[in-house]
Amino acid sequence: MNSVPIKAYIALTKPTIVLTFALTGAVAMVMEGSLLHKPLQFFLALLAITFTAASANGFNQYFERDIDARMERTRLRRPLPMKILEPKRALIFSFALGLLAIIYLAVWVNWVSSAIALGTILFYSFYYTLWLKPRTHYNIVIGGAAGATAPLIGWAAATGHMALAPWLLFLIIFIWTPPHFWALALCVKDQYAKVGLPMLPVIKGDARTRNEIILYSFALVVSSLLLYFFHLSGFIYFVGSLVLGGVFVFYAGRLYFEKSVKAAYRLFGYSIIYLILLFILIIVDGRFPR
Repeated sequence: MNSVPIKAYIALTKPTIVLTFALTGAVAMVMEGSLLHKPLQFFLALLAITFTAASANGFNQYFERDIDARMERTRLRRPLPMKILEPKRALIFSFALGLLAIIYLAVWVNWVSSAIALGTILFYSFYYTLWLKPRTHYNIVIGGAAGATAPLIGWAAATGHMALAPWLLFLIIFIWTPPHFWALALCVKDQYAKVGLPMLPVIKGDARTRNEIILYSFALVVSSLLLYFFHLSGFIYFVGSLVLGGVFVFYAGRLYFEKSVKAAYRLFGYSIIYLILLFILIIVDGRFPR
């Protein structure tokens, strides 16, 4: 049996998405605070969150391997269409990661965090990838819920229950997801059309997509400020989130008026930076609901 480079398995998980997912889960655990005095439990819970995202992304690439082989954006970047990794190995690897995360959380943490992790994998891997994505141009809007669950898993891992704070973090990621992915969809809409995926710019056109991006960008700024208005963050976060959100709206506005692929790529790139900096800002602000 031929050996497979470790980097092929890493690529299968979509590491940028996994790291962002893990960051948002870590921030929720830091906000809650109780695991900060238990570094091993914190690390293992964070590892379970990471494995949850890695498993879901691995299943996604397994199920979409034929589509990925037909899209220029993915056929030379992902291990399955490049035939570096066999589909059977990808499936086993994805299943193993998910099983490890779910069992660890269920046996050594609590059933609430385990159930959310299981729901995340099932929702993204099967409902979103196999059913939702090929059927509606609102696939990203609904499917974005899967990418927003890390704060829920992290908070539940620390407490065994839910609170307002993780749901507000969930909301921020949920609102952020559509303009983030629609910006990318504008750049590669012809590729999506070629493989028959009903992304918003393919079905409703570029103008409708740019309008939706503007609306969601303003909604994102409002949702990010809720942490402050519910007294879950301080003034540093308030000012920082306004600045970061203002830049997000600026890039969305440039896309609206320029109507160019270059402007769409700018927004897509900044959107990743925005989410990472916003969640780091929560830690820097340091006002948590103890």
